[in-house]
Amino acid sequence: MSILETKISPSSATFQRNKEAMLTLLARVNQVESDTRAVSAAAKPRFDKRKQLLPVDRIALLLDRGAPFLELASLAGYAMKPAGADGRLTAGGGLLAGIGFVSGVRCMVVVSDSGIDAGAFQPKGLEKLLRAQEIALQNKLPFVQLIESAGGNLLNYRVENFVDGGEKYRNLALLSAAGLPVVTVTHGPSTAGGAYQTGLSDYVILVRGRSKAFLAGPSLLKAATGEIATEEELGGAEMHSSISGLGDYLAEDDRDAIRIAREIMDSLQWDADRAAVSRPAVKPPRFDGEDLLGVMPLDYKTPVDMKEVIARLVDDSDFREFGAQYGSATVCGHARIDGHAVGIITNNGPIDPAGASKTTHFIQACCQSGTPLLYLNNTTGFMVGRAFEEAGSIKHGSKMIQAITNANVPQLTVFCGASFGAGHYAMCGRAFKPRLCFSWPNAKTAVMGPEQAAETMVTVARAKLERAGKAIDEARMDALRKQIIDNFEQQMDVFATSARLLDDGVIDPRDTRAVLALALAVCAEERRRTTRPMQFSVARP
Repeated sequence: MSILETKISPSSATFQRNKEAMLTLLARVNQVESDTRAVSAAAKPRFDKRKQLLPVDRIALLLDRGAPFLELASLAGYAMKPAGADGRLTAGGGLLAGIGFVSGVRCMVVVSDSGIDAGAFQPKGLEKLLRAQEIALQNKLPFVQLIESAGGNLLNYRVENFVDGGEKYRNLALLSAAGLPVVTVTHGPSTAGGAYQTGLSDYVILVRGRSKAFLAGPSLLKAATGEIATEEELGGAEMHSSISGLGDYLAEDDRDAIRIAREIMDSLQWDADRAAVSRPAVKPPRFDGEDLLGVMPLDYKTPVDMKEVIARLVDDSDFREFGAQYGSATVCGHARIDGHAVGIITNNGPIDPAGASKTTHFIQACCQSGTPLLYLNNTTGFMVGRAFEEAGSIKHGSKMIQAITNANVPQLTVFCGASFGAGHYAMCGRAFKPRLCFSWPNAKTAVMGPEQAAETMVTVARAKLERAGKAIDEARMDALRKQIIDNFEQQMDVFATSARLLDDGVIDPRDTRAVLALALAVCAEERRRTTRPMQFSVARP
């Protein structure tokens, strides 16, 4: 055993300042999520009149009571469209998504938030859906979707959204062909291209009097062909269940439809061949997870010993460090989280050539033993300068990136602090496809620090003026510096990055161990799951 010790004093002024700052950021995250739920809930009278359930009630009925649910990308699209009449800024991209249990089977669940803009597709909502499908494919998760969408808002039409949107249909076909059941409840409209979300499902449940699926609605049909038909005649639930064959089950209302969806997952016995896996008794960390509120300073330039974070995440605070004396600013080592073995990589400073070389070795060793990797990202990037270039910074950094790219074990990322430059890539940033990646509220992501970017551009501007023999206007240089700093700062915090789906969601630091335990369980279950891939997806009759 190699038990970590702590040097943190929760009663210190520094700890308390960090904690108060973190709690302020968490309150802002919670407020955004609360505002979004409130806007959706405001549609309740309209849903009650139609005898429908709100999206949040639908997902609550679908999921197993008391089982964990990991919501994803709750800040998607935040501040990327105007506030409502009440001044609230909504987020989520018009979708609720996450990993949860349906009749005892761990699934990816996606629900149209039709309480907001009638569930119309938003650009970041499309990205969120594609990410949910990607996670389902990677982790062998059945895909359950509750659809009710007005389709795309034609007033905001963008050709790239139309073209890129085809990927969501391709992914549904890939899920089915991979042996992953796609179960769909169509609670309301599923029109035009959206009809294929229903049509590309393996099991389709329609709701009498509410579900509508057609390639062209009555208005478009009349404009295109002159034919006149009602919505029910053209694409109602009864027609599709009895004539077209699109619907496999006809439900009486939302509750009945969700009951059928749960019964489908139960009757498939999809995980019946999964071997029971016994795990040793788990010892919790020796230090309080509450302390994670005060570990990280808001100033990313302030050094942090990330072993203090590890000590509050891993079982029994037991962490066996790898290569502790070599490239010591990059920390690697073995531990367990809720009984799951994991290799941890984190940063106590910029990445130097030795640290990159050590990490490459560690990643390859974890691949050899089949041990998942966890990156606790807190770095301002790679060390620069003549000495580091001579020591092979590019060469060893490239090897580290190659190892991350080609690792054949699950990789998880948590952005705990700074994540700058090539260090973001080398610590398994989003572009390197971690199975799941989350941010703490204080995390910052950028190509470099704002001050460094500003000084770089000011230096270039000065040199250009000097070459031209022109006078240097210091006021203009100051204005340029401020412009660059403001531009970077507006894009580097989680309210900007998570809104753009550059992570899978913002989490409370205190929940990190629970979130990672769930994520590692998903990865472990994926390895055990037996699927029956086919050449094609299941076709409708």
